Amino acid sequence: MQVVQGDITKIAADAIINAANSSLLGGGGVDGAIHRAGGKTILEECKAIVARLGRCPTGEAVITTGGNLPAKYVIHTVGPVWNGGKKQEEEKLADCYTNSLKLAAAHRLTSIAFPNISTGVYRFPKEKASRIAVQAVRNFMQGSNEIMQVIFVCYDEENFNLIRKYLDYF
Repeated sequence: MQVVQGDITKIAADAIINAANSSLLGGGGVDGAIHRAGGKTILEECKAIVARLGRCPTGEAVITTGGNLPAKYVIHTVGPVWNGGKKQEEEKLADCYTNSLKLAAAHRLTSIAFPNISTGVYRFPKEKASRIAVQAVRNFMQGSNEIMQVIFVCYDEENFNLIRKYLDYF
């Protein structure tokens, strides 16, 4: 596992993870950036998924191709909106990481890049989110040898420092 500060849409990995909303149709933050950089192919594939399965529930994940991105695939996961910790937000956030990794492993992908899920407009406390992210990924990787490389891609310095702290801690 490693952490970098930068733009996830520039990462050349088997898959990047999109912190999506349940409609899968793009939005703000990392979701909007991935849809803009990846092009209409990603949006069309997301529309087909929604037509087939309906909205993506919080904590679950679906996969599309990477469109115009350097990543081969995009795994879209819906993070929880922070409501003071009273609606299983911590468990749902851990599910985002675990279910994304399970989907990647099922597609035999070996390099994955995660953004900081739910720490923007969904207001999840960054400290808690960083701990949960690193712990969930570490737990998955200890029980699996499919995923070889996980990169945490932090857009801002605060998240970068927090992820780095928890990588050293766990």
